[in-house]
Amino acid sequence: MTRTLALLGAYVWRFTLQWSAGRSFLVTLVANQAVGPLVSLAVWSAALPGRGDVSAYFVALLLTRLVTVSYENHTFANGIYGGEIVDDLLRPHAVVIAPLGENLAVRVWHLGLGVPLVLLALLLAGVAWQPANLALFVPAVLLAAALRFVVTFTLSLAALWGGRAHGLVSLGDTLIFLLGGGAFPVALLPGPWRDVLGSLPFWAMNGWPAEVLSGTPSTGFWWGLGGQVAWLGVALLVLRGVWRAGLRRYASVGG
Repeated sequence: MTRTLALLGAYVWRFTLQWSAGRSFLVTLVANQAVGPLVSLAVWSAALPGRGDVSAYFVALLLTRLVTVSYENHTFANGIYGGEIVDDLLRPHAVVIAPLGENLAVRVWHLGLGVPLVLLALLLAGVAWQPANLALFVPAVLLAAALRFVVTFTLSLAALWGGRAHGLVSLGDTLIFLLGGGAFPVALLPGPWRDVLGSLPFWAMNGWPAEVLSGTPSTGFWWGLGGQVAWLGVALLVLRGVWRAGLRRYASVGG
C-alpha cells in the first residue's frame, strides 16, 4: 500500500508539472465546467427570485464539478487508440495508477484556477456556505469524485473494442447533467420524482455533494453517503469485469 501511494504521488507530481505547460488550455477546461452551473444559476435565479438556497446550490454545483470532473476518454482512451497501453501493461503496477494520478493532477489545476471563480460567484449571488456544511461536503464530494472517475474510466475502456469511448463518456456526462441535478435541483422535485432521481448514480456524482454544501439536502446525510458508497462498490465490480473482458478482446485481436 505504501509503495502504491508513493507511485500515485509521483504520478500526480509528474502530471501536475506536465499540465502546467498548457495553462491556457486548462483555463478553457475550467470555463467549460463553469458554463453549465452559471447558466443554470442565472435561469433559476430569474425563475425563483429571492431563493438564496437555489443560488447557493448552483454555486456549490460549480465547485462540485471542478472537483469531480474526469477526462479519461481523452487521456486514457487515446492511449489505447495510440497503442501506449502496451507499455502500461508492462509496468510493475496496476494500469489504473497512472490515469488516476493524471486525474488528480488535473483536479488540482481545476481547483487552483477555479476557486477564485467560485468565490466571485458567491459574492455576486450574495450567498454564503455554513462551515458545518463545508465539513460535510468534503466526504460527499470525495466519494462523488471517486465514483465519477471509476465510471468514466470504465466507459473509456470501450476503446478496447473500438472507437466508441468518446461517445459513451459524452452520453454519461449528458445524463449526469440532466438527471444528476445539473439542469435543475433534485430537491425541488415532487417527492416520488425526487426519490427516483435520488436513487440514481448520476445524482450521487453531481447534485448530492452540492446539496450538502448549500444546506439543501433532499435526503439524510448518512443515507446519501451510504448511497454513494453502494454505487461506488457496484461501479468497481463493473470496472473489474469490463477490464478483464476488454483485455481478453484486446489480446485476441493482436493488441
